[in-house]
Amino acid sequence: MHFRYMWWSFRGTSDYSNRIRVLRQPERTSAHLECHYRFRSQLFIWLGDNIYGDIRRPFKIFGKDRTIGPWKNAPRFVPASEQEMRSRYLMAKSNPGYSRLRERAQVIGTWDDHDYGLNDAGKEFSEKYTNQRLMLDFLDEAPDSPRRKQAGVYASYLFGPKGKQIKVILLDTRFHRDSLFSDGSILGDSQWTWLEGELKGPASEITIIVSSIQVISNHSAVTAPLFYMESWGRFPKERERLYKLIKSSKRDGIFFISGDVHFGEIARYDCGNNYSLYDITSSGLTQAVEKAIPTPFNFLVRLAAWLTPTTMRVYGHECRQKSCTYGQPNFGAIEIDWDASPVTLKAGVRDMNGKPVTSINILLTELQAGKTEKSRAKNGGYEQHCTLEVDLPWMVRHRLIFLTYLGFSVLLLASVFMAYLAVKMSCQCLRKCKLD
Repeated sequence: MHFRYMWWSFRGTSDYSNRIRVLRQPERTSAHLECHYRFRSQLFIWLGDNIYGDIRRPFKIFGKDRTIGPWKNAPRFVPASEQEMRSRYLMAKSNPGYSRLRERAQVIGTWDDHDYGLNDAGKEFSEKYTNQRLMLDFLDEAPDSPRRKQAGVYASYLFGPKGKQIKVILLDTRFHRDSLFSDGSILGDSQWTWLEGELKGPASEITIIVSSIQVISNHSAVTAPLFYMESWGRFPKERERLYKLIKSSKRDGIFFISGDVHFGEIARYDCGNNYSLYDITSSGLTQAVEKAIPTPFNFLVRLAAWLTPTTMRVYGHECRQKSCTYGQPNFGAIEIDWDASPVTLKAGVRDMNGKPVTSINILLTELQAGKTEKSRAKNGGYEQHCTLEVDLPWMVRHRLIFLTYLGFSVLLLASVFMAYLAVKMSCQCLRKCKLD
């Protein structure tokens, strides 16, 4: 029996089949949703940024309302009204492709910052209770659902027959999150207590922990101050607490799926648990980093990804780009072969034609205590993913920043030199004209 689990789509080849999907901005994705509908999904998961419920103000470096740079005096994003949020959810829900999917598939999901209501927002956001109600209405959550009574949208679900069970744990990384630079809490006390009960409860063959932000990778440690990305790595005490809870639960078969960053990659951490932990990041169907800039400059994004130091990324043989990231629209996929001995998983990121752009094969026995394996690196040796990004040598950690500033400095000096030559040649021409 062979099953394909994707958190855009996940399907089986027998009577029991599941297909997990996560999409962003369905009001823009009718064609993509129609494509996924053909996979005959039974389950559909939203991973966050399901709508963009905040309003992005114009890019302004100068003037009264500056929205960019350390000198900005106005926020780049402002919350939308309740009426506007409701309107955007209605637009998403009435999408023809999504409507067809809802007829066939059960829909569950969590949120990230933009459908929470404000870019990078946490527990301080004043409209979170209102937006929680709107999101649960969008998901057709029952009126008596515990999610309507609790603070936050976290939840768990169990799918599949005994012996082939998959538990899906949806985390809420917004409602209780402290400020980004506080190293405080992400989940809050009540959600931590709940998560401990979920992980230490009845066993399942596979447990997928869904986090709207990356768990293992901490790209901000090697890209700041050029730019920052949200992740558990920016809350090191909270991430360490998560690793310790997973380890103490003695639960087998755990891995993460995440989004948010507008590119796809696979990360692995070998020293936080009794076995390796994987984080398969796929982001997103409509929002991708290479779509944010003109196509002729996409090579700069790929060059930056290649130059950015990383200690957790998995380099698979199917990587389409040298960096093993993918900045075009993409979706994530987990294929599980229950008939194989041992059970095998193929995890990865795919382009919108369904072709792998980065992937890895995992034996289910490797996601069990004492089964941590070392992956073969490109040079034929072995690589273990234990060094955190913040522990890299200073010159390595800040390589991208140094090269970026060096590149801008060279361009600036070249521009000054060209201007100097132009002025000098103009002066020479003027003198020659006077002499003539």
